Amino acid sequence: MTAKDLKAKVARRLKRKRRIRAKISGTSAMPRVSVFRSNRYLSAQAIDDTTSTTLAHINSKTLALKANKEDAAKLGEAFAATLKAAGMTEVVFDRNGYQYHGVVAAFGDALRANEIKF
Repeated sequence: MTAKDLKAKVARRLKRKRRIRAKISGTSAMPRVSVFRSNRYLSAQAIDDTTSTTLAHINSKTLALKANKEDAAKLGEAFAATLKAAGMTEVVFDRNGYQYHGVVAAFGDALRANEIKF
């Protein structure tokens, strides 16, 4: 992949991200869970958009996990426990412009399996 192709790919993802963010928003009762994936790691945070604060966060690097489907499921379970401890059982899932496929889907399915509704 050339630099020009990579730049276009990132631009398309950011365009999708802006389109998605125009439609969804999080509150303190129902925060937005934003997922970021890189080639090596996966991170997520629960955001209250009304006050622009992060309510909870998790990163696969701190848990010594990689960005594959099995580790994304483990990360989802750990994040679900963090959300439950903070009293959040219902969230708005923000895939951040990524396709709901692979590690993003594994993370989301792990949240659903641990009784976090979105």
